[in-house]
Amino acid sequence: MSAMSASPELVTAAVLVIGDEILSGRTKDKNIGFIADYLTAIGIDLKEVRVISDDETAIVDALNALRKTYTYVFTTGGIGPTHDDITAECVAKAFGVPIDHHPEAVAILKERMAKIGGELNEARLRMARIPHGAALVKNKVSGAPGFWIENVIVMAGVPSIMQAMVDEVAPTLKTGAKLLSETIRADAKEGDVGTELGAIAKANPDTIIGSYPFFDETLGPNTNIVVRSRDPQKLQDAKGAVEAMLKTVKAQLAAAAR
Repeated sequence: MSAMSASPELVTAAVLVIGDEILSGRTKDKNIGFIADYLTAIGIDLKEVRVISDDETAIVDALNALRKTYTYVFTTGGIGPTHDDITAECVAKAFGVPIDHHPEAVAILKERMAKIGGELNEARLRMARIPHGAALVKNKVSGAPGFWIENVIVMAGVPSIMQAMVDEVAPTLKTGAKLLSETIRADAKEGDVGTELGAIAKANPDTIIGSYPFFDETLGPNTNIVVRSRDPQKLQDAKGAVEAMLKTVKAQLAAAAR
């Protein structure tokens, strides 16, 4: 792991959400949005999210595909004490390395059990099984660690624990230039500006332009336009183009309504 440093190249990530309970709807995912916001804030582009079942082949195949494509892969879920928590074993298989009880992880769990009066039984010891070559990701909430092997960061699915693990690894991540954004309230319907926005986006290839409709209780259907870029000047140029376009479109709409 290296200290966090801004990099001129694009730094990308994927999130792999693992768990039958997510796919069945029994558990509602609260981690994707948090990770997306967090990574954006530190200059890492989240490019893909996959949600898969507790199936060895599915996990191994997804990991091998994602880790070859993106700078980082963050996984959530499947590192608890139960029989269907198979993420650690699957990561070991994906990397072709053995897995065993990690001495430091065992010590952490022993200390935790001593504090809360629990027994370090066989089930709990499953949480100390770490692929060879992986570094532990400390867990300040409940003790049981996650781990980091090459560009794959394996975290718990419980939101409070996952968030603590993200905080733990963030200072060591390579980051890129942060994506800046400006939001313009259109005071126009999305359909009234869609074609013009497309032309502006084409003319400003180093920006990302999105339109997000909402309902205003006073004006009715409305739109927020968000312009994003890593270059401050290009961001302002595109924002100026959007604002000029909106002025023209609204004048045309007003004239047509008379």
